[in-house]
Amino acid sequence: MAIPLSYNARNVRQRWRVTLLALGGIALVVAVFIVLIALESGLRIALASTGSPSNAIVVQRGATQELTSGVSRENANVLATDDRVARNEQGKPLASPEIVVIATLPRRADGLLTNVQVRGVSPMALEVRNNVRIVRGRALTPGLSEAVVGRQVVDRFRRADIGDVLRIKQRDWQIVGVFEAGGSSFESEVWGDVDVMASVFSRQGGYQSMTLRLVSPKDLAAWADEVAGNPRLPVDIKGERKFYEDQAGPVAAALLALALFVSVVMGIGAVFGAMNTMYAVVAQRTREIATLRALGFSRAAILVCFVVESLFIALIGGVLGCGLGWLATSLFPAAATGNVTFAELAFAFRVTPGAIVAGLVFALVMGFVGGLLPAFRAARLPITAALREA
Repeated sequence: MAIPLSYNARNVRQRWRVTLLALGGIALVVAVFIVLIALESGLRIALASTGSPSNAIVVQRGATQELTSGVSRENANVLATDDRVARNEQGKPLASPEIVVIATLPRRADGLLTNVQVRGVSPMALEVRNNVRIVRGRALTPGLSEAVVGRQVVDRFRRADIGDVLRIKQRDWQIVGVFEAGGSSFESEVWGDVDVMASVFSRQGGYQSMTLRLVSPKDLAAWADEVAGNPRLPVDIKGERKFYEDQAGPVAAALLALALFVSVVMGIGAVFGAMNTMYAVVAQRTREIATLRALGFSRAAILVCFVVESLFIALIGGVLGCGLGWLATSLFPAAATGNVTFAELAFAFRVTPGAIVAGLVFALVMGFVGGLLPAFRAARLPITAALREA
């Protein structure tokens, strides 16, 4: 015969002061867990959303980042005129050869100089990347020392809005527009004309990468194999979105490992808190336990009763922790890291449904482990001994 769940709910409600310590500890651990998982998810989503599934990117063979890549102008021209590259209404190939360098700008918060990725783009860049759009001001004029900046650059750096002048590589760049890119890493970049920047940055011999709009994305695998077997083309062709998503791998894995480590360490403390709470509950309820046994409830029923009560407390703590984690990420929605592209990459915390489920499961595990030993103690109390202790 099982003990009714209403009995557990009544005991938790009546002894709420005793359970606050365990509940608060579990809620804090889950909140930290949610924030760290949201950080890892935000980084992955920001880089995964960079680029289009219809685009390919050309980089130097073996290169994993644009900064370490080099593509000659000759090879770029050969690939840009391939029949597998889409063309616009004027018949021009939808190809954007680009250079990428690192510059420093003062952060808005403290004025400290921080690395920012600067990208020299061709006039076709906005046509190739249809997820990028100018939201304020205008597009840059080819051949001039003008720049457009991502939305995150405006928010995070000083003197980086329309009308301001950026001093990069001993050249003044007039900011004429602000663009959005669907929350991707492009929003943390400064864009200028590729030919002007090539002259300023001494990159006239080639580019770091070239982005192509494909006629059919299904042709990418065969084209990539064809290029890989051509010794005259020392480049790789990869899916643009996959290329940027792969850059999140090591950093995201480190963040996930950090989340698990911190959560486990804190979780151990929460488990001991829950265990102490349940031991105190058992000590206070010896008469009730004896009465339940005298009424015919088995030891197994007593065991299940106390485990369920611990899980109930943990579930409440988990819900509160998820709420606290979501609130923290809402109050501080932006994060930044400099370990992906050697420049500051701004992205939003992302509390996903998977993170909420993981947080609740983690809370229930803590509740189960913390309540199991006290439940065994309650179940093993002899009726006579329990009445005597009461």
